[in-house]
Amino acid sequence: MFAPKDLFELADFEHRALFDGLEYVWEALPRIEGYIRSAIRPGIHVELPNNVTIIGDVFIGEGTVVEPGAFIKGPTIIGKNCEIRQNAYIRGSVLIGDKSIVGHSTEIKNAALLIEAHAPHFNYVGDSILGSKANLGAGTKLSNFKITVDKTIKLTAGDKVFDTGLIKFGAILGDGVQTGCNAVLNPGTIIGRRSQIYACSLVRGYIGPDTIVKLRQKLEPAQLLDNG
Repeated sequence: MFAPKDLFELADFEHRALFDGLEYVWEALPRIEGYIRSAIRPGIHVELPNNVTIIGDVFIGEGTVVEPGAFIKGPTIIGKNCEIRQNAYIRGSVLIGDKSIVGHSTEIKNAALLIEAHAPHFNYVGDSILGSKANLGAGTKLSNFKITVDKTIKLTAGDKVFDTGLIKFGAILGDGVQTGCNAVLNPGTIIGRRSQIYACSLVRGYIGPDTIVKLRQKLEPAQLLDNG
């Protein structure tokens, strides 16, 4: 249920070795920085606008577009044919697969995006993994830190509780997952392949594959009083 193969098709992902030998997919999170440092061959293989900031060891693959105002801190690997949009904030220890998008005012740190994963508008992606063709709606936040006294993140799935042993753990989205605008995924959330999360939903724990999480609200239109 929580093995990498349960959530991702990794055959075409260049950096699939990140997940080698893992029993639980969240075990990849503390590996990300070390994996990048071992795999990176720093180099910028595209032309950059003058006001893009690059700090540390960074690789950017051919065909990738980096727009003005982007800030990219290493160690970071960005694949081919990606979009790093205006004012994207890549804080380091980030692995971005081919054809992925890090969008306007999106902040991302210690995270992996698989092939064609999109965080395109006003997103926060911390200590998280997005599967291939996963898409975050505008304003979706992947919260990665508990404010309770017990800081260790535990994942609830049915009647079972898994202690991840992690202090920082945002969300892991399987291939094809989509979230609606302004959804918030609480620390230690895992979403199975192809599932959909309605806009403005607050989600925690495990959501299985091929599931729709619906948020219902009652609207009560009323006649506007004429105070004239």
